[in-house]
Amino acid sequence: MKRAKSKKILISFIAFVLLAGILLSSLSLLLINVVNAEMYTSGLAGCVLETSSGRVLYSKNKDKKLAMASTTKIMTAITAIENCANLDEKFEISPKAVGIEGTSLYLRKDDVFSTRDLLYALMLISGNDASVAIAEHVGGSTSEFVTMMNDLAKKIGAKNTHFANTHGLDADGHYTTAYDLALITAYALENETFKEIVSTKNIKITNGEGENRYLKNKNKLLFRLDGCIGVKTGFTNDAGRCLVSAIERDGVRFVCVVLNCGPMFEESETLLNTCANTYKLYDLTKIYDYKKLLPVYDGRKDNVKIGTNESFIYPLSEWEKNNLKIEYNLVDHVDAPLKKGSEVGEIKIFLGKDLLFSEKVYTIEEVKPKTIFQRFKEFAGNW
Repeated sequence: MKRAKSKKILISFIAFVLLAGILLSSLSLLLINVVNAEMYTSGLAGCVLETSSGRVLYSKNKDKKLAMASTTKIMTAITAIENCANLDEKFEISPKAVGIEGTSLYLRKDDVFSTRDLLYALMLISGNDASVAIAEHVGGSTSEFVTMMNDLAKKIGAKNTHFANTHGLDADGHYTTAYDLALITAYALENETFKEIVSTKNIKITNGEGENRYLKNKNKLLFRLDGCIGVKTGFTNDAGRCLVSAIERDGVRFVCVVLNCGPMFEESETLLNTCANTYKLYDLTKIYDYKKLLPVYDGRKDNVKIGTNESFIYPLSEWEKNNLKIEYNLVDHVDAPLKKGSEVGEIKIFLGKDLLFSEKVYTIEEVKPKTIFQRFKEFAGNW
């Protein structure tokens, strides 16, 4: 009877453990699905990038080549900033920049502006004429400046992008992808001048004759989204409504791209808020748990401190952080004398089947061999 009762209790306990495991697993999947449900765009393509790691947190057709409209001007601006010797030097507007179709600053022949002022017109009100004026001044010609834009795209790693103009009006051979545009924007935001311009809500610029122009940024998210730092709106018939936006919260920067998206402001806001509320930056080298000391044979110290030389900062959700898989392989001991920086093993960190981080483990101090006195004392103790 006792055996039968014990068996029933054991079976019940096993069933409880299995059920608890299933419930926890289901809860984890539910939490993931809730996050995924909020990560959505009705646009043709989208991408959200955490900029310090380059991790893609959301994507939809991220590598599909599409027209980009005035989000082109992100590359126009950063190319000009990196190649203009003096952004505040005023120059006379080229006749080729007058009368450009589409959104405009309405530049006139013989107008005089600085490159910096034109960059504000480029990024706040999307002046197509400003883009040509900048290109003519910085590159010597629009065609040469476009070549500079394409060269910079290659440098950044935007492999599926090609520019045919500086403003983004529909043209053959003018295309990008949501992922490439996120990469370009993440790169551009590292430049403080670019970041300052695209995060400006309102500004007054003045031409050489003292005439003022008042500019208001077309990016609605700057006025309503916490931590928003830009970046650029766009629209053409081929491209549809496009938006590149970015936020900084708690030291984390997210870039969001939606292409051919009707509710571009609303969906971008939701994507950015969801990512900011879900993902935090963690130093993975401080998360994993391994022995911080190794035994030392024949040394003046019994143990030596060990660690990794590199830190690895990566965005993770709370669930992901709690489900990292850590693999480490360390030697059992080391022998003195021992130099600082001696390799003693390796550590690997996985998220699912993906290897996030791999690094050698080293000694972080030196250990000298035992002194003659230590050896004599040890010998006497064993006698």
